[in-house]
Amino acid sequence: MSDSSPTSPPEASANQPRNPLHGVTLERMVTELADHYGWEGLGQRIPVRCFTHEPSVGSSLKFLRRTPWAREKTESLYLFMQRENRRAQRP
Repeated sequence: MSDSSPTSPPEASANQPRNPLHGVTLERMVTELADHYGWEGLGQRIPVRCFTHEPSVGSSLKFLRRTPWAREKTESLYLFMQRENRRAQRP
């Protein structure tokens, strides 16, 4: 006899339960960073042309998707900003 009970695939959140970037789009990261630091401040922290010369979310996404090292820096800054925001909210 074979067991005909279907096995359910693991949920997406179960695959990466401790990944703080899971579910966060690159567009959301860039938008929140630009809102928080401003384009000038973002360009000072990560000096790449997409943040310093005529910056826009669209041009930044295009560059970051093609440039792994810049995307890693952007993700790191996003995580830093999130930690700082959480610390500021503590009593």
